[in-house]
Amino acid sequence: MQKRTLGEHGPVVSALGLGGMSMSGSYGPADRGESIATVHAALDAGVTLIDTADFYGMGHNELLLGEALRGRDRDSYQLSVKFGQLVGPGMRFSGADGRPEAVKNFLSYTLTRLGVDHIDIYRPARVDPQVPIEDTIGAIKELIEAGYVRYAGLSEAGAATIRRAHAVHPIADLQIEYSLLSRGIEAEVLPTLRDLGIGLTAYGVLSRGLLSGHWAPGRDGDHRNHSPRFSGENAAHNLTLVDALRRVAEAKGCTVAQLAIAWVAAQGEHIVPLIGARTRERLAEALTAISLDLTGNDLAEIEKAVPAGSARGDRYPTAFMAALEVGN
Repeated sequence: MQKRTLGEHGPVVSALGLGGMSMSGSYGPADRGESIATVHAALDAGVTLIDTADFYGMGHNELLLGEALRGRDRDSYQLSVKFGQLVGPGMRFSGADGRPEAVKNFLSYTLTRLGVDHIDIYRPARVDPQVPIEDTIGAIKELIEAGYVRYAGLSEAGAATIRRAHAVHPIADLQIEYSLLSRGIEAEVLPTLRDLGIGLTAYGVLSRGLLSGHWAPGRDGDHRNHSPRFSGENAAHNLTLVDALRRVAEAKGCTVAQLAIAWVAAQGEHIVPLIGARTRERLAEALTAISLDLTGNDLAEIEKAVPAGSARGDRYPTAFMAALEVGN
């Protein structure tokens, strides 16, 4: 497994990270045994960066990962955890909480569920508009000084917020959606990260399965059924982009998913794609992507197949888009 450093201020991690969200019901039911086996397979393959959030499955994902990681050398992997998303019964999202006292409270539960004594990268899942980002990052700084956290991170933050947060404590990385279909960060956010020496952990590199070549509509319990990008004419248009990308992938001798992952990784050495695999089969497909060498001609053909801004539909439902500082 290749390694990458998350910017100038973060840890050395595997060039691909494993995201746990899909193992806790977000895309329909997941098999617990297969999920744990997938985590083990990732670790055995050299993946060190494991990403989760305390609200994935309302604590389910942290408990699952705690079980999967039990007995492993704590120094052999890094945990990246998001906090602060408020979710009521029935998965009703109701904003974010970035108050310093809440930050410390969230961490206490996370450490217990995961069964560890520290988190490697701790980050607010969304920027709380009611709390200055300086206060939220200041609380993480105190947790770092106390030994409970190693690095501070951000998620779904815009350029101005990144600069303000970084002035309080060095930010290791920003976690944000970035894929061939979601390139809103290229105008301001990516240049800001490069200017400040901050890494990027990119989630949604397969656009929640749309770019994987494996998605089909109508799966029960799948939150993508409510996503504009996966609905009606938008989905039909976006699948034509996938078909165009498939032709490039076939010429390259790889799958659409591998090509899409490799494209994200090729956008900068400070970028680490997060793979939301919940089966060993999907993990195995993704692992080979990082060694895929994309030439200048390959990148040009990919751009021709899926030009920037060509996707239709927001990446989240309208109500969720309001909580983001960066659009599509």
